[in-house]
Amino acid sequence: MVMLGLNVVGGVAVLGSYAYGLLTHPGSGERLWGGVPQATRPLYMTGMLLAALGYFAFTYFLFFRLDPDQTLIAGRFDFGIFNGLYAGILLPSALWMPLTFRMIEQPGEPVWLAIRLVLAIVGLASLGLLVALALVEPKEPGWAYWMALSGSGLFCLHTGVLDAIVWTYLYPV
Repeated sequence: MVMLGLNVVGGVAVLGSYAYGLLTHPGSGERLWGGVPQATRPLYMTGMLLAALGYFAFTYFLFFRLDPDQTLIAGRFDFGIFNGLYAGILLPSALWMPLTFRMIEQPGEPVWLAIRLVLAIVGLASLGLLVALALVEPKEPGWAYWMALSGSGLFCLHTGVLDAIVWTYLYPV
């Protein structure tokens, strides 16, 4: 039930921050790309799509294929670790766009540090999710598990590498 609440509240916060940001800053979408070259943007767009599909794959697995009362991660952590990881993904994700628009309008080192911090938290939480899924017990060797693990890998690649490392490196500070 906690995971459902996190997904509903966190999902609304993320999508709401994006909608609010784009509606209150019409025509600014281009500036959100920062220094990502035009030629590289299709890679990002593909990564975003695969990351979103990956999110649905691992969320499906966690909601419908695991019994929270019987699940352990690495033989010692209970299912609740997934709640913390979702919070680490969703809550900072809701801050990225407002912080980035703030950086566009009033650039400064504290705002830039906050952006890098929220992207790092999301990337690390997504890596934690990938590791937790890889170490989940009991193993379910079926298609849903492999889709969840693959989806989590794609999500981690996008959030941990493309967003937290490449985007921040290319952003014109």
